[in-house]
Amino acid sequence: MTDATISDPVPRDAPGAREIGFTLPERYNAGAILFDNLAAGHGDRVAVTGPAGSRTYAELAADASRFGAGLLSLGATRGERVLLFLDDTPAYPATLFGAIRAGLVPVLINTLTPPDLLQFYLADSGARLAVCDAAFADRFDATACRSTRLDTLIVANGEFASIAPVRILSAAEWLSKPPVALPAADTHRDDMAFWMYSSGSTGRPKGIVHLQHDMAFTHLSYARHLLALTPDDVCFSVPKIFFAYGLGNSITFPFSVGASSVLLPGQPKPAGIFDCLARYRPTVFFGLPTLYTALTKAPEARTADLKGLRLAVSAAEVLSAEVFNAWKALSGLDIMEGLGSTEALHIYLSNTPQQRKLGAAGKRVPGYEVKLTDKDGREVADGEEGILLVRGDSSAPCYWNRPDKTAETMREGGWIYTGDRFVRDGDGFHFFRGRADDLVKVSGQWVYPLEVELCLADHPSVRECAVLAAAQADGLTTLKAVVVLTDAAGASDETTRALQDYVKGRLLPYKYPRIVAYLDELPKTGTGKIDRQALLKLRD
Repeated sequence: MTDATISDPVPRDAPGAREIGFTLPERYNAGAILFDNLAAGHGDRVAVTGPAGSRTYAELAADASRFGAGLLSLGATRGERVLLFLDDTPAYPATLFGAIRAGLVPVLINTLTPPDLLQFYLADSGARLAVCDAAFADRFDATACRSTRLDTLIVANGEFASIAPVRILSAAEWLSKPPVALPAADTHRDDMAFWMYSSGSTGRPKGIVHLQHDMAFTHLSYARHLLALTPDDVCFSVPKIFFAYGLGNSITFPFSVGASSVLLPGQPKPAGIFDCLARYRPTVFFGLPTLYTALTKAPEARTADLKGLRLAVSAAEVLSAEVFNAWKALSGLDIMEGLGSTEALHIYLSNTPQQRKLGAAGKRVPGYEVKLTDKDGREVADGEEGILLVRGDSSAPCYWNRPDKTAETMREGGWIYTGDRFVRDGDGFHFFRGRADDLVKVSGQWVYPLEVELCLADHPSVRECAVLAAAQADGLTTLKAVVVLTDAAGASDETTRALQDYVKGRLLPYKYPRIVAYLDELPKTGTGKIDRQALLKLRD
């Protein structure tokens, strides 16, 4: 597969694009999301701030030009992939937009990536150049570099005497050079702009290709209609930039209007998050259900200073009524819940401040088309369960060099097959019912684990939980609930029976979890979701 073989399958005149008036010139480079702020008079405004420092739009654009010029000086050519292994500091948007403006294709990867998975990313992308934080440089060991094209590692945010068998350069040396003029590469609006990788929870990760126009579309669809940002807003996304949700929250949306973004490097702990909320006074806060749970339960919540917040957003997982109510009691704000995907780049179903229903992923976001179909592809009526398909001009056209997976997910006409089961009510709200492939047979009857998980999550003794299929010694399958209690000392046989009876009393009795295990904390992925693969490994 080459850049030349990739085309945007979403029609230019699709209803979603017409609905929001989305148009771009044929020759377009996504670096404009940063650099257009200079012509708009935002050069002196703060673009990013946080514990790692602040940069104005003018300073950040100059840094991006230096990064882009530095990458080109190493012989990088149009469309070449550059792997980014970076935490959330000003170096991230500088490197990202420098590479894009230079006509290169940055590849954004999870900061928890171990050397063996790093080797896969390097080999799959064919990256010859990589930019990483000094704190992650030791991941580029002999294992990571084996059988790859990597020959140069640029280290940012510190110095590192690497054991990597490649050339090491210092990003600080590039940034200390005089300003350089970096003209925008003459890219087409449908050329590759950047990649992200899927989590790989159901097999090896897939390289998700995004195009030059995709970021601008997410701004005009989701951000303009639901966030209504102005240059005076300050966005704070705890989910990191390598995550599609975090990229929009921290970079695309604030930069598109000349607003500011708070970047928090390192592992996000409640104390550090509350400190950023108090110090930088964000107006819009982005989290996940697991994060809101941690914040409302943290000791620091009792003295939290949340003045200035006007909007709180959640995505990626179902938000329980308990978490919604706990956050509202703490902050005075409702959480605006939505659902998106890396393939679509951001959120395509969302509640709004004016229209919301607890437990719903929301209504269709302007600019996107959504439909629910049965297993034969026929659309289902309101109140009936179906598989969600979505189409919008931010949809990824393919998975890199994975024609089999591309055919499964990227359907004819630019529709993305999500594999998520939903029910839509008469008001247009969509309620998540689980994955199409997570049906479990228990006692001869079919059960969706998510239904049981949502029921358990509403029990007052449960802080968070996950429900999984568990194979028994006799070869049969049952349900296992892994529970974190609000009071860890409360774990007992009596508590287990109480939780099981709670499910029996609210769902059909056969759906109750036969096994209940207790943990102090549920494992989380690098994007803050419950790590179900880790739970499966721990279940015995």
